[in-house]
Amino acid sequence: MSDALLLVDRHDGYAIVTLNRPQQLNALSRALRAEIAERFRALAADADTRVLILTGAGRAFCAGIDLRELGSGDARVGAPRDPAYDPTSAMAAFKGPIIGAVNGAAVTGGFELALACDLLIASPTARFADTHGRVGVHPAWGLSQRLSRLIGLNRAKEMSLTGNFVDAATAERWGLVNRVVPTEDLLPTCVQLAQDMLSLDPAMLISYKRLLDDGYALPFGAAMALESDVAVAHNAGLDPAAIEARRQAVLERGRAQRGD
Repeated sequence: MSDALLLVDRHDGYAIVTLNRPQQLNALSRALRAEIAERFRALAADADTRVLILTGAGRAFCAGIDLRELGSGDARVGAPRDPAYDPTSAMAAFKGPIIGAVNGAAVTGGFELALACDLLIASPTARFADTHGRVGVHPAWGLSQRLSRLIGLNRAKEMSLTGNFVDAATAERWGLVNRVVPTEDLLPTCVQLAQDMLSLDPAMLISYKRLLDDGYALPFGAAMALESDVAVAHNAGLDPAAIEARRQAVLERGRAQRGD
């Protein structure tokens, strides 16, 4: 395994990004956070990379902020919202989908990284915990707001106000992860999802994700109005011949998936 803190393995249209501090359970040191922020912003500027898969090396996804470093009193650890050390803001700068391949524990700051992904696929060894309350540090990367919107307020309170772990099966039942797959199938499943996403019209992949995210942040009525406005603006420029070609491609894909 490379000594690099972050590994980026590029493929045709997608890249696998791996947190690479396995001996420290991929804890987010100041240096790793800076590396994530820098590399994700670079990937956002790379037109050839339209989907990302985020995972961790070794037996953990991410154990969160490096508490040994934080507890050392080192003033250089950095404020949580400092753009140079804020991984979730850098992730949000990437316009395409980010698939989280959760291969083990995702704890506190690591849980926040997972929640910053667009969807999560987990192995049976995945576990999730919010220990901010036990450590005495408030979340600053969105966990207190994202989690309740994903699994409901009461379940979010159960997690955040106890600090208890939630296992993979419970996470799937609660809707925290999209699905749980065998460990050996984790990355192949995420790669297949990435390739499925890449088969969409490239502009639609980005604009539809943005519509979903922007609408989810609004009250229902405003979100419906947003969808209407986006549809009118986009659909006015559609080429009927292009639509027909895409319709035929959808039919061909459906027949292939049925085995016809």
